Amino acid sequence: MTPRATRRTVLLTSGAAAALAAGCGSGGGDGGGGGGDTAAGTAGRELTSTADVPVGGGTILKEEKVVVTQPEEGEFKAFSAICTHQNCLVSEVTDGTIDCPCHGSRFRITDGSVAHGPATRPLPEERITVEGNSVRRA
Repeated sequence: MTPRATRRTVLLTSGAAAALAAGCGSGGGDGGGGGGDTAAGTAGRELTSTADVPVGGGTILKEEKVVVTQPEEGEFKAFSAICTHQNCLVSEVTDGTIDCPCHGSRFRITDGSVAHGPATRPLPEERITVEGNSVRRA
């Protein structure tokens, strides 16, 4: 005979599962993977220098999982560097796109939108500020 689950057993099991899921979550809620740092916890921190972000291109900051682009002179944008297809880290910024090495998805440097699938969702935008020669998390 199989033991019958009581309400207490179900609640305890559900709570443990929720705690485990919270501990393994991305923190962003966008399905984009991620590490222990959250954007809120790193606000104001310098990401890169404006000189390190080429006009018409971008710079991938692997540790921060952020890509900073400069579509036009003096215009800076930032996006998650985690591909929305299967959570791979993007690998390069060329010819106006942010490229993922895993399955060939490409995203536009201007707005993170999908230029070429298989990804169907854009890269989430990251909030930044530019102060002098410094690009910082907002």
